[in-house]
Amino acid sequence: MNARGTRPVRVANCSGFYGDRASALAEVVRGGPVDVVTGDYLAEVTMLVLAKARLKDPDAGYARTFLAQLDPVLEEIAERGIKVVVNAGGLNPAGLAAATRELLARRGVDLAVAYVDGDDVTGRTDLVHLRTGAPLAAWGHEPLTANAYLGGFGVARALAGGADVVVTGRVADASVVSGAAAWWWDWTPADLDALAGAVAAGHVIECGTQATGGNFSGFRDVPGLERPGFPLAEIDADGAAVITKHPGTGGAVTRDTVTAQLLYEIGDPAYLNPDVVAHLDALALDDLGGDRVRISGTRGSAPPATTKVAVTALGGWRNSGTFLLTGLDADAKADLVERTVRARLADVPGITDLTFTGLGVPAADPATQGDGTRLLHVAAQGTEKAAGRAFSGMLVEMALATYPGCHSMAPPGRGGSYGLYWPGLVGQASLRHRVVHADGREETVPAPVPGPVPATAAAEPPPVPAGPTVRVPLGRIAHARSGDKGGDANVGVWTSAAAYDWLRAALTVAELRRLLPEAAELDIERHELPRLNAVNFLIRGLLDEGATSTSRFDKQAKALGEWLRARVLDVPERLLPGADRDIGDRPLR
Repeated sequence: MNARGTRPVRVANCSGFYGDRASALAEVVRGGPVDVVTGDYLAEVTMLVLAKARLKDPDAGYARTFLAQLDPVLEEIAERGIKVVVNAGGLNPAGLAAATRELLARRGVDLAVAYVDGDDVTGRTDLVHLRTGAPLAAWGHEPLTANAYLGGFGVARALAGGADVVVTGRVADASVVSGAAAWWWDWTPADLDALAGAVAAGHVIECGTQATGGNFSGFRDVPGLERPGFPLAEIDADGAAVITKHPGTGGAVTRDTVTAQLLYEIGDPAYLNPDVVAHLDALALDDLGGDRVRISGTRGSAPPATTKVAVTALGGWRNSGTFLLTGLDADAKADLVERTVRARLADVPGITDLTFTGLGVPAADPATQGDGTRLLHVAAQGTEKAAGRAFSGMLVEMALATYPGCHSMAPPGRGGSYGLYWPGLVGQASLRHRVVHADGREETVPAPVPGPVPATAAAEPPPVPAGPTVRVPLGRIAHARSGDKGGDANVGVWTSAAAYDWLRAALTVAELRRLLPEAAELDIERHELPRLNAVNFLIRGLLDEGATSTSRFDKQAKALGEWLRARVLDVPERLLPGADRDIGDRPLR
């Protein structure tokens, strides 16, 4: 019996990125009841990876791993009437749809395949920069790809047209989920609160096991992290959702794991989606126990007139090597390496950037050689001639002519080309958001009716509460989650309800600049989310022009939050239940 529209739709995620666990689709299909399986494959970095593949093969440009994931469970999907919605189409959704149909024909399984496109805006001259408003022509690079973020109603129309498998190009990460929910509940673009709730749920499950304990600062109390289960969202008619996972799978779904993902890669709590602005500071979380957390109260407002465009281009050549510095005088050894490399390259044309990144501090009286070793990562960008084999050869030639004990992680290689990322905007009304149904029929999805985008007012931090304090790492009392947004990085920090007033008072922009010196000269936005006991920061330009080209070692700011948690500051003594109790490593209540 078709249960559509009579109970919450059960949406399971099977991919958080291109390269995620190969068996995940089979695990969520076989692990329990599910109505729709979704998968997100398209990180900003992935678009460049797919573009390079397409340069070698014009028929490429999609996530080929999807076919291998789908193959083992085709019969079960058909028998149970499960729908599959993935953005694995990347730069070539029509190609992946055709390849999926070929797989189905070989296996003798009857499933209808539709695809959604209209995101490709390569060649358009009306794109402007997301922040500065500068035209694309001012960038000075030849775009390799340009893809606009589409909403979820193309997915909804494809499912309503009878598709069992829907392949999309560059839709917004949460749109595969919100589109499935819109189909299930027959939502219209006017159902803004419901759509906002589904976008919030989609944002939580889009990165797979990050919602079930992966990359979570409280990982020590999460069971089964050797193989965490993938998350599910049970989305109701009003957009409220319960985040959960299949019974018996590893990991956990708690208020904290859900909060972590809600704060991941956001800026303003007015979270923009092509279909709706989801106000994440309005939602409430209720931990129901048993790996079930309810999200409710998300408020939606009219979507923006524009949508984001991810533009990529090929940059120059990048190469690197990592030296190991063991024992005494590590700083002097690192200084000698840097002086030598700079001197050797001083007269070499074609090197545009050199970075030297030290990692770790050798222990005093080290019991093992590893304890007494520091890493020095040397990276170069420039032309292939300068930064390729010639750079590697120069590093090798230093082996017997530099610091004592010189050795490296691995022999330097030839390096490779790196990409550039440019975040743009384009008018939604100018896009042809299209569904190509299984029978070949084409349907155009109307552009949403936009409205003014309300910015969340910046809250003025209150005075820091008086009283005795103890100097401890921030992680003793707070969790954090960080990530990349193009060239920017975000870090969300949250704590218990009892400690939130202190957190919002203490963690100001000025204090963040002190705690994270790499951000001291950068523009920083600060936002409060009191219902999550959280403060979120967006650090502009920390990742230069994005993960594909940044010289920063942590290219996607994944560990920025953990660095922040390790920094020491004055914490009220009353908030610490005991000097030897690390409450930052336990669930915060």
